[in-house]
Amino acid sequence: MRRNHFFFSLSFLMALMFASDELYAQSKKTLLNIEITPVEADKRITVTVNGKPFTELVYTDTLEKHFLYPIYAPDGQLVTRGFPFKPRPNEPTDHPHHIGLWLNYESVNGLDFWNNSYAIPADKKDKYGWIRTQKILKAKGGKEGQIKVAATWENQKKQVLLDETTTYLFKADDNKRIIDRITTLTAKTAVAMPDIKDGMLGLRVAHELELPSKEKKTFKDDKGNVTVVDASADTAPSGNYITSEGITGDDVWATRAQWCMLYGKIGEDTASIVIIDHPRNPGYPTYWHARGYGLFAANPLGQKVFSKGKETLNLSLKQGQSVTFRYRIVIASGKEKLSKEEIGLLAGDFFQNTK
Repeated sequence: MRRNHFFFSLSFLMALMFASDELYAQSKKTLLNIEITPVEADKRITVTVNGKPFTELVYTDTLEKHFLYPIYAPDGQLVTRGFPFKPRPNEPTDHPHHIGLWLNYESVNGLDFWNNSYAIPADKKDKYGWIRTQKILKAKGGKEGQIKVAATWENQKKQVLLDETTTYLFKADDNKRIIDRITTLTAKTAVAMPDIKDGMLGLRVAHELELPSKEKKTFKDDKGNVTVVDASADTAPSGNYITSEGITGDDVWATRAQWCMLYGKIGEDTASIVIIDHPRNPGYPTYWHARGYGLFAANPLGQKVFSKGKETLNLSLKQGQSVTFRYRIVIASGKEKLSKEEIGLLAGDFFQNTK
């Protein structure tokens, strides 16, 4: 892998670390209280900030994975699409497997975990995988809220391919919400996750954060399923992407970067959503599977597709082996989008304090 272009110089990285130490010390003084409230009857856990909604972990077995939904910006605006879980008027209804914030992959021993949803016919379900939550290991609030989940990646016969342990960490101040997701996958049998397009961390954003488009677009997956995304039918979409490499708009797709930000107008404020990759992740810096229609995803394993065959990353695990994926998601509200300097400090803090 050609990494030199993406790594900071040593002196700059050290300066970033020292700056992040100062940021971390200052932030501990201004962090708001996170409340974590399990609602076991509904298989969900609510996360609030000083009593105001932040997000929920939804882990019902009637859906194909656990996910965070809805997600609110600090000013109270929703930044996630409602469909298909709780549809809202005038929003697009493509890709029903895009729900909130999630993590899965298109090919695990040939099973498609990414594209599974209620829309898959029963006679084709055997080609798709399911992530079942087995236990909530921890749920506690404070200045840093924490939810820890044990889950299994299974085929339709409920045979387990991977054990998953995921820790969600939540922090908040007056104008930012932070979610750190750390997921470890441990192979219960030999597992192959070949290089493919759809993965790994995904977020489906609100209609307002889509990139404006005047064209209908068609997407086809590896099984030949076709999805048509209509052009924007109104003036609501105002989103734009920018990466740590300075690439913007639709050109972000299939490029590498340490972080990517989506920003746009919702209500009176500008919402900024930043996903930050971690240097210890496989395939760092990740390729961005970020689409104008509202899919905001990081896929470090889809290198062959994104590089047009110049690179390949086929991940395989022997029985008992593990791999860990670490991501930080920042949601901010303000008159302006987050600056590169602010994101750099948030990234430095993430790198230094997440192993």
